[in-house]
Amino acid sequence: MQLVLASSSPRRKQLLRMLGLPFDILVSDVDESFDDNLSPSEIVQQLAYKKAYAVSQQVSDACVIGADTIVVCEGEVLGKPASEQDAFRMLKRLSGMMHEVWTGVAICTENSCVTFAEKTDVTFWPLSDEDIWAYIATKEPLDKAGAYGIQQRGALFVQKIDGDYFSVVGLPIARLARELKKFGFYPFR
Repeated sequence: MQLVLASSSPRRKQLLRMLGLPFDILVSDVDESFDDNLSPSEIVQQLAYKKAYAVSQQVSDACVIGADTIVVCEGEVLGKPASEQDAFRMLKRLSGMMHEVWTGVAICTENSCVTFAEKTDVTFWPLSDEDIWAYIATKEPLDKAGAYGIQQRGALFVQKIDGDYFSVVGLPIARLARELKKFGFYPFR
């Protein structure tokens, strides 16, 4: 059975490589809208499932991994910013605050699908407008949930985290490795 990542994210690709397992990439083209009445855990699991399921319908004898990440600050879901101004609004909102980063994962085969979600609490230092605009000028925050990447210059905003660092990057790799064992994939061989 082949392993397939249903994502174009270079960060998820890099993290999955840590397992030392061969995998292919097939990007899903699913609608990423969600019901606002769902919990953050339900949102990311549903979106991850949509991605993994869509790709699993295109390949046979495959184990497909889908993932999705959102940032939640005081109940507001922050996805990817629509513009530089939106990125500024998000980063200003996160300034000096603790927020939650939720990553959902779905692992689908022809016969079954397992989903799970990981939450990590991230606290930002207070940010000046100048720092926020300088960061936005790098273009780094424009394709990331919550308008920052903890694995790049966005790390300079982080005062502390409580939870799985790799989940904040976009793929809770340790939990994923344990779940993949149930499907016959052994990263330590």
